Amino acid sequence: MKVRKLILYILLIAATISFIYPFYWMIVASLTPESLIGEFTLLPREITFRNYLVMFQKIPIWKSLLNSLFVAGSSTFGVIVFGSMIGYSLAKLKFKGRDLLFFIIIFTMTLPFQITLIPNYILMVKFKWVDTFTALIVPALNSAFAIIMFRQAFKSIPNDLIDAARVDGCSEAGIIFRVLWPNIIPTIITVGILTFMASWNDVLWPLIVIRDENLMTMPQLVTLFAVGGRSDAQLGVKLASAVLLALPIIITYAIFQKHFIRSMASSGIKG
Repeated sequence: MKVRKLILYILLIAATISFIYPFYWMIVASLTPESLIGEFTLLPREITFRNYLVMFQKIPIWKSLLNSLFVAGSSTFGVIVFGSMIGYSLAKLKFKGRDLLFFIIIFTMTLPFQITLIPNYILMVKFKWVDTFTALIVPALNSAFAIIMFRQAFKSIPNDLIDAARVDGCSEAGIIFRVLWPNIIPTIITVGILTFMASWNDVLWPLIVIRDENLMTMPQLVTLFAVGGRSDAQLGVKLASAVLLALPIIITYAIFQKHFIRSMASSGIKG
């Protein structure tokens, strides 16, 4: 038994190192002089912040950071609000075609994003939303995953709680936001984290609908910076921009990881 545990621990440690090392290398290499990155082993021989200074001089990284925070934050808030409303309707309200609507929502999850790319872009052009934050936020508000998560969470709440709220004169919106939301905090945080990550990391759609550099999100600007030639093929500068890009996601997950894990475990969604 002890040998089996020892082997298990060794495998877990090896898996942990394999996941952590690329991030460790990226961070440390971004602090290493360009001429020494090729000789980098486990510990750097010299630390410098020149790569970050060069990046700040070449691209408006802070402006793009604020743009990304606004877009990802707005998208996350909208998905939580509208997703919980639709999830509540599918879980607690009875109406004709409810099950069919739910199956259609599930079906949309099987469609790759590329299928709807051209129709969505045509809509953005007709609405004159190209080169606006609206083109980044509004299409992201329709999240089938969020609807399913909220529906499952609401189904676990007794109907007696909802009936009691109705007797007290609470509206349907009040039931969702004032009565049910406090009981599904882990689900809200899970949907929020995943939506924020998806919006933050999105590159393809912003590349299509945003061309003004002042409106570019951080992933879009970093991508253009890394592959567009403005980094002058300096690996350290590219890594510095990648570190800043990953930092908000790492901080967000570190703060809310307990709620995230609890929600995923209670919902039955694994891996």
